[in-house]
Amino acid sequence: MHPLFVGSDIYRNPSYGPKHPLAVPRVSVAIDLCRTLGWLPDSVYREAPMATDAELIRFHDPDYIAALKQAERDQAVNEQVRGRFKIGAEGNPVYPQVFRRPAVSAGGVMLAARLAAEGRIVHCPGGGTHHGRPDRASGFCFLNDPVLGLLTWLDLGLDNIVYLDIDAHHGDGVQDAFHDDPRVLTISLHEAGRWPFTGAAADRAGGAALNIPLPAACNDSEFDHAIQQAVLPAIDARQPQAIMLQAGADGLEEDPLAKLSLSNNTHRSVVQALMDRTRCLVVLGGGGYNPWTVGRCWALIWGTLNNRTIPETLPPSAEAGLRALRLDRAIGRNPPAHWFTTLLDQPRTGPVRDEVRHLTKEILSR
Repeated sequence: MHPLFVGSDIYRNPSYGPKHPLAVPRVSVAIDLCRTLGWLPDSVYREAPMATDAELIRFHDPDYIAALKQAERDQAVNEQVRGRFKIGAEGNPVYPQVFRRPAVSAGGVMLAARLAAEGRIVHCPGGGTHHGRPDRASGFCFLNDPVLGLLTWLDLGLDNIVYLDIDAHHGDGVQDAFHDDPRVLTISLHEAGRWPFTGAAADRAGGAALNIPLPAACNDSEFDHAIQQAVLPAIDARQPQAIMLQAGADGLEEDPLAKLSLSNNTHRSVVQALMDRTRCLVVLGGGGYNPWTVGRCWALIWGTLNNRTIPETLPPSAEAGLRALRLDRAIGRNPPAHWFTTLLDQPRTGPVRDEVRHLTKEILSR
């Protein structure tokens, strides 16, 4: 069966406000690239539905869901709501689709989980909001769609699941949701010392978590070392029925909100490794605040899932779409040529530092 792509045109609409890091196109860039390359026929595209209240309260507090819907209607919140639910506070702004957009992401991930449970591979780049809490927004995340997708699998009877998170920020909301649930192993590779300042190597979350905090300037070689020496052995030992990958792209070197130094070869190699280990695979998006690098990365993932030959140079139509992007911030004022002309980055290899070797040895010794 061919992999499926779950998307929505809702991601083409402005979001989060003009000065917010997420006020950039990302999912739509990936979709447009895939369509331009001929990789995304209508036959494999599925529209993400909006999650119902009943589906959302499987994890989220009903009062919080009601507050989100009210915030969207009013386009404002009072001090009490702001303090209790963090809507309109701490980087979680009120914007025109503050409920609908995350509800579509949640619906999309739950649909992806149901489709994957049939033995399919599904790419849902609109998902990946891994910081959301049951009763409050956190880290730009209003709902936690990975949790809702994993709960969908559990409700379908799957009881041996791996959630792998390669976002530059620790997947704290997902780890905490399954802290005491042995059915779900959460694995997170993230930048050490970065918000939310969780995910230390010693944090096992009741024994159902594996955390690998990577040092700043982590290169492709170091990331691959952690994957090969710690992550894949843990997955192989587990032999999971299903795997969900949160493929946040903020670990790429050109991202403005993190200080890892990865190329998108890392995302491609992780996806290839997981495809060898399960046919029940969901790949989400996540963080990433540079529209060129994120869109190219998530399109590359879709090409990889379909075993497509990656072109050395993008065709003129794809290049034109990337050149049409505008971003009035430092990263957008003098973009390098390869952001427009290639899909696959040049590898960013380098030495594997002792601290990375010691970290993987420590994890393996447990």
